Amino acid sequence: MTVLTRRALNRALLHRQLLLRRSRVSPSQALQRLVGVQAQATNPPYFALWTRLDGFRREQLTGLLTDRRVVRLALMRSTLHLVTAEDCLALRPVLQPVQDQAFARSVHSRALSGLTPAEVAKVARDLIAAEPATNADLGRALSDRWPGVDVTALLQAVRAELAVVQLPPRGVWGVGGQPTGTTAETWLGRGFAPISVDDLVLRYLAAFGPASVQDAQTWSGLTRLREVFDRLPLGTFTDEAGAELFDVPTARRPHPDTPAPVRFLPEFDNSLLSHADRTRIIAPEHRPHVFTNNGIIRGTVLVDGFVAATWKLGPSALTVTPLVPIADRDEVVAEAHRLAAFADAPVPIRLLPSP
Repeated sequence: MTVLTRRALNRALLHRQLLLRRSRVSPSQALQRLVGVQAQATNPPYFALWTRLDGFRREQLTGLLTDRRVVRLALMRSTLHLVTAEDCLALRPVLQPVQDQAFARSVHSRALSGLTPAEVAKVARDLIAAEPATNADLGRALSDRWPGVDVTALLQAVRAELAVVQLPPRGVWGVGGQPTGTTAETWLGRGFAPISVDDLVLRYLAAFGPASVQDAQTWSGLTRLREVFDRLPLGTFTDEAGAELFDVPTARRPHPDTPAPVRFLPEFDNSLLSHADRTRIIAPEHRPHVFTNNGIIRGTVLVDGFVAATWKLGPSALTVTPLVPIADRDEVVAEAHRLAAFADAPVPIRLLPSP
């Protein structure tokens, strides 16, 4: 069986994540290929597309959001993602068990005082389909219906049970405020068109493979995917530690020595979050500097395809903090200037000394 080295897995991931060279595909095509981008905060999805697409402009994504061609809702791992309208309607039903399990494991499930999430969602669906609501407004309405029940538990039951999309201007660059939500079916004007779990696994491998069963489960939040892998006609490999990996048979895997340019990844980038074994892109000793205790995944800088630094854009500077010695500091600074220009942030670049 073919053994794929860490660099081979790295270059395959970079190729499928559009990080070996900036692509000329449209933003909506990129989101479809990537199976969405994580969107815990407003600006990271814009940076995610900028670092992957040739000539990307912020107004392109804003237009997709306001035209209802891209939506923001909880999907993989029960975390917020930006996906195309078509993927929203295709992916949410097959990922519903992820939402159910996340709620069942939470403290909120025990605070519903005998109510089921389905009972709460039935009332909430009618409310937000008739008129989009903020969490505060929806919480008050649900509390009027069930006085004495923890309002946070009621809202979390709705989030788990319903495909609630956050409406623009929430998610638009530079716009704050409380999220206002309605059901995906109401916002998009059509019903769900779910894909199969088999197709979901194939979509995952096309965007993140070669990968293991556990990798796919980490990305999606689904469990018991082994039987899905077993029935699909997949190519099989092992990594250097002997772990079994799978891939779409026709997928391209670039040569391990393919040059990889400097790339700035935003906070919460799925390239770092979509495998159980993340050594294909980040060394274990660097994870504590990127994955913080408060749940923030810092912005990172890839040098030769691997995480080599973190970055943060502040009001007075764009600061890059190396995690390893960086030989080509000029290219890192040049890419940082390009990022600052994209963000309309005329601030100095601070590349701190290497460790």
